[in-house]
Amino acid sequence: MHCFVYASQRKADTYLWLARRDNFEILPATLVMLLGDLRFVLEVELEPERSLPRENVEAVLENLRTQGWHLQLPPQETVAAAGEPTSMPKRQDE
Repeated sequence: MHCFVYASQRKADTYLWLARRDNFEILPATLVMLLGDLRFVLEVELEPERSLPRENVEAVLENLRTQGWHLQLPPQETVAAAGEPTSMPKRQDE
């Protein structure tokens, strides 16, 4: 699956993965407020066989397929600490 990654300018080490480039309209309002301005960082072809350093590739792909986005939080940060959007993606440790 082709996807696009954006870095949050408000929250360090927080990334938003999108199934469609610049498709921010699909995001919950609370997530938009949490992330603030976003900076495009990467366009990538994501395959189930690919290894990601901090995320479970299957969880990322599932979130991209089902809701069109995936939130990558910094290591050791929980959803509660980040603020809770109305729909949260699956984490690699689930």
